[in-house]
Amino acid sequence: MEIEGVRTDRLGLLIDQFDRAREMAQVRLTGLGDEEYLWEPAPGSWSVRRREDAVTPRAFGPGEWVLDLGAPDIPANEYAEVARQAAAGMTVAKIADDWSVSVERVEQILAHTGEPEPDQTPVTTIAWRLAHLHFHFAGAYEWTFGERRQEPKLLVDFTPSASVALERFWPLIDRWRDSVAALTEEQLDTVGLSQYPYSNDSEYPYANVLASANIEFIHHMAEIALLRDLWQARFTADGK
Repeated sequence: MEIEGVRTDRLGLLIDQFDRAREMAQVRLTGLGDEEYLWEPAPGSWSVRRREDAVTPRAFGPGEWVLDLGAPDIPANEYAEVARQAAAGMTVAKIADDWSVSVERVEQILAHTGEPEPDQTPVTTIAWRLAHLHFHFAGAYEWTFGERRQEPKLLVDFTPSASVALERFWPLIDRWRDSVAALTEEQLDTVGLSQYPYSNDSEYPYANVLASANIEFIHHMAEIALLRDLWQARFTADGK
């Protein structure tokens, strides 16, 4: 049964899902101020910082402000993917290169038995999560619909201003979304339509890449929404 205005094709479902997530995210980000944007809810939080104040070894960005990034590792929830890569015939060296870790680390993961230890991941600020999304989608656009030549880590000029970050973020997201909406069925099935270098996008049909991009947007925006709730609760608990 067809319902007027409701799409059930692959692209329609993905676009509708993204549009709804974007609408909810924009509502939830209304009124975001700089203090809340940069609030560090726990010691050792990752954030957007001046280059000289970065607390992580691989912080990056083209300008004065950089995005915290730690040493590369493979999270526990990706151990199964590493095993899949090995089973598919990838060499340990290639897997290590793919994840930017040592050969020894890959061998350790492949030899692991039982449940993996929980990941010890840093708490990140709203600024970090929004900047991470901006960086991810800027790179996804450049290496799918753009010239496919610019270094993704140089595409986004990070900022300590919440309003400036959002003014830059939404137009990029809308440009990416409009380019996605113009895809053909053939392009959705094309392996390697995206050549984004900081992922394995090039190994999958683009429909799968889009589904992953939606998940990336939704889960980080949900985290941002929770941080906003915690920020408000913090002030309520302090009696302010």
